[in-house]
Amino acid sequence: MKFKATISDRAGLPEVFSYSAARVAGISAERLYSYRDQGLIEQIGRGLYQWAGIAESDQNLVEIAYRTPRGTLCLITALARHGLTDVIPARIDVAIPRGTRAPALRSPVDIHVFGAETFALGREELDVGHGLALGLYSAERSLVDLIRLRHREGTDVAWDALRRWLRRRGSKPAGLLKMAAHFHGAERAVRHALEIVL
Repeated sequence: MKFKATISDRAGLPEVFSYSAARVAGISAERLYSYRDQGLIEQIGRGLYQWAGIAESDQNLVEIAYRTPRGTLCLITALARHGLTDVIPARIDVAIPRGTRAPALRSPVDIHVFGAETFALGREELDVGHGLALGLYSAERSLVDLIRLRHREGTDVAWDALRRWLRRRGSKPAGLLKMAAHFHGAERAVRHALEIVL
């Protein structure tokens, strides 16, 4: 049996909603799948949907924001957002605080677990549309993280990003060192990095 959607069929659901939310709102599984098959809704993740015809958005970021409320773009992904690298990561770097369960995502994501006590440092919010926001580390926090984790991410990327950041108006090495002081051993690593690139 085919169902035709009307505005009233949205049952008060937001632009992006879960299968569970649709069921609670009174939309049967059969109706939901019929809407999907007709192109009235789009599946953007496992059990996650959006109404068709709404404003375009990055569906990967929408899924991450929906499934990972404290998720924060970090490392190379954050540096790319800040224009500090030409590297286009194949997967999206997302930080979650230690003690948080990593979500099951369809999007290509690398989850990084960061200390809960420093997790909020340099964390900003990025509007991904549909009333959802995703965390984004500041350029300074992203640089400190990349330098302290350079054994995993590579020194070439870190040094290049640091050079680009230093060329920006208003970039102050003292601010970078202040951020680094919050992380064990990072201040010395950042001082060393500054000596290399200056």
